[in-house]
Order: sequence, then structure tokens, then C-alpha cells
Amino acid sequence: MLPKLHYISQGTDPQSHLLHIGQVLQAGVKCIQLRLKQVSDEVYAEIGGEAMKLCHQHGALLIINDNVQVAKTIHANGLHLGLEDLPISEAKKIIPGKILGGTANTFEQVKQRVEEEVDYIGLGPYRFTGTKEKLSPILGLEGYVRIFQRMKEQGLHTPVYAIGGIQIM
Repeated sequence: MLPKLHYISQGTDPQSHLLHIGQVLQAGVKCIQLRLKQVSDEVYAEIGGEAMKLCHQHGALLIINDNVQVAKTIHANGLHLGLEDLPISEAKKIIPGKILGGTANTFEQVKQRVEEEVDYIGLGPYRFTGTKEKLSPILGLEGYVRIFQRMKEQGLHTPVYAIGGIQIM
């Protein structure tokens, strides 16, 4: 069973991602997604290895965003893929038995992810976020309600995490 809260890392550089990961682990979060953009695979793997150590110390899961080779290299607990990334079916062949999550923004994309048999869906964005270059349409609370209602009507039970612009005050 997946934890209820899933932290997606952020920061101005790879080291600040690690700092923030350490802080949320101290606060009790049990699932971390390391999301580094515009870094080499070597840097991603190095920071991923450090994040994996931190997660292990805190009994937390580490999910790697968009890089199956880094996930495989550091023996991460899982991988999260966007709609334009490696197909879920291919990821399952490369890292069998790992947690696989996928991004969605519409009910049709949710259905696609369910058919792909992902372990969870990152649905969003909830509101505007500056951490993503190509931002999908903002869902807001009303968008989540509509999508959840359709999921319920069609008997779709894949866990969903709200993502994008969510801040803890």
C-alpha cells in the first residue's frame, strides 16, 4: 500500500533537492519522488543514490522521475513517467516489480494510465506551478471532483495523488 503523501522534490540545484528531501523525511513523509531536470545522468544517479540513503534511513520509498536508467542503477523503489516519456510497458520490462506511476491531466488520460496498470496516478496540476515548463491545463478542485466522479462511475480504483502547485504553509 502506498503512503497517502507523496513529496515531489524541488530546489534551485541538485543539493537543495537533497536538503528539502531530508526536511520532509524528518517531518514524516514516507514517499519521495526525486525530480531533477536538466542534469546529466551521472549527477541524477549521484543525487539519487544520496536520496536513496536518506529514504532508507527513514523507512521511505524513493521514486525517480522520468529516468528509468537512474532508477535501475540506484535500485530505487519505483519510477514516475509523464505521458510523453518511456511507455509504461517498456519500463515494466526494464525494472520489473518496481512501483510505476504515471502523470495524467484528463479523465481519458486517467483511463489510459489505469489500462497501463500503473500503481498510482499523479493527477494535475491542481493550480499553477513554476516547476514545470509545459504546464497542462489547471484542474482546480472542480476538475478533481469531475474526474473522481467519473472514476467512481466506471469503477476505477487506482490511487491518485494531486500534484502541481500544492504548498504546505
